[in-house]
Amino acid sequence: MSTSSKLASDVPPSDEISDGVPEKRHLRVGFVALSDAAPLVVAKRLELGHEHGLTLELSREASWAAIRDKLITGELDAAHSLYGLVYGVQLGIGGPREDMAVLMVLNRNGQAVTVTPSLADAIAETGDLRRALASLGRKPVFAQTFPTGTHAMFMNYWFAAQGIDPLTDITSIVIPPAHMVAAMEEGGLDGFCCGEPWHAVAQARGLGRTVTVSSDIWPNHPEKVLACRRDFVTRYPNTAQALVRTLLSACQWLDMPGHRAEAAGWLAEPAWVGAPRDLIAARLLGDFGRLSGRHALLAVSFFDEGAVNYPHPSDGMWFVSQYRRWGMVGEAAVAEAARTAAAVNQTALFEAAARAEGVPVVAQFAAQTLCDGRVWDATVAADLAAYVDGFAIRAKSAD
Repeated sequence: MSTSSKLASDVPPSDEISDGVPEKRHLRVGFVALSDAAPLVVAKRLELGHEHGLTLELSREASWAAIRDKLITGELDAAHSLYGLVYGVQLGIGGPREDMAVLMVLNRNGQAVTVTPSLADAIAETGDLRRALASLGRKPVFAQTFPTGTHAMFMNYWFAAQGIDPLTDITSIVIPPAHMVAAMEEGGLDGFCCGEPWHAVAQARGLGRTVTVSSDIWPNHPEKVLACRRDFVTRYPNTAQALVRTLLSACQWLDMPGHRAEAAGWLAEPAWVGAPRDLIAARLLGDFGRLSGRHALLAVSFFDEGAVNYPHPSDGMWFVSQYRRWGMVGEAAVAEAARTAAAVNQTALFEAAARAEGVPVVAQFAAQTLCDGRVWDATVAADLAAYVDGFAIRAKSAD
């Protein structure tokens, strides 16, 4: 049965559908073993979906590629997803193209870059990443989690901000988040960028040291999203809205006093993340040890009175700008970026769900200064081609 036929077969007869009642009540939702899957785990443990007529079945997936493939085939109804995974699939970069949807942002901040202890020492001694990497005497090898994902784009941005061309000066490989620590232990890897708690685990085991967190690259950056195929929204609009309401409740719960520590205990269970509770809890609460940064080192944020969760189309446009910067898409993708983002990011659906939950709708696009000093705001987003042209380090094909 084709995916579209499968979706159609799940739609109840029209006389069973009434306003606000979910058209599909049992949802299979994917996640990857990371601390920022907390909203999904909380929603399941507390069965928050029941209030909205939903039963959630969570499916732990081994990699972001598995999330992508199962969303495309319809094996998953929705997923905890890298923002950049959604846009990569939408643009057909590195795999099948499919019309995708971002229903809401699940978290901001909460990622990091960890390197080997010897490289961390070299960075501390030289105060210069480029010189520290040169001391290796070979091309450095860094891992990220998905070619179009947040970690790949943030790591590229971080290197370029310090005069390092990530396309020519770095060997970049893809490793699933939960395998990063094992890869560090095996050797041959100089550093990695992914979500927690794998940085905390690597550091606790003496295999690596965190040298920067993602909020120092882009304060309050968008990170994981609640993603689905766009035809899921079209066929099941009430279900999609009910799912957003459920996850908004979970995100709000995580911001309440004491709840992150409780959630860390759940995440530590083998079914979810399977890492030590104390390591999960520390970084959920923003404890990075003695690490310092150019910006305040912001903990992962799940709600912040609704400011976290609005699916700003401008966030998606930023990813398109970076795909162009690194030669992954052509000029046409940049020219169409605003239209693409308006189609992918389900702002009207989100606003309806937020209002139904009594959550403030924070739709204003706040300006942010990234680690290279460049500002990302509405004015810049309106001229995306000029924004890309302003980067000194970029792929030759983007010139």
